[in-house]
Amino acid sequence: MNVLFVCSRNKRRSRTAEKIFSNDQRIYVKSVGFSNKSPVKISAKFIKWADLILVMEYEHSKRLTKLYRHLDIPDVEVLGIEDLYDYMDEELISILTEKTNDILNYYV
Repeated sequence: MNVLFVCSRNKRRSRTAEKIFSNDQRIYVKSVGFSNKSPVKISAKFIKWADLILVMEYEHSKRLTKLYRHLDIPDVEVLGIEDLYDYMDEELISILTEKTNDILNYYV
């Protein structure tokens, strides 16, 4: 299963998620951001690649649906994680692990 993590700038939350789930045998992961300054910016290519999209905030879900309504968007789940953490912050890792595993237990 291909899982795409999405946040605003692909610098902290989604990159952390990609890093901590990169060796998870259940899934393949990538991460992207909405900002033009994102190291990896969201595009139709990533939407088409994904079987499941995990966004950090509800606003990301709305933006994704608006920008890519012309595509067959896979399931989108909102993790509900605000932009309060640094890359690989211990609390962020804990929250991402718990919330992502809860969702993956349903899909995988």
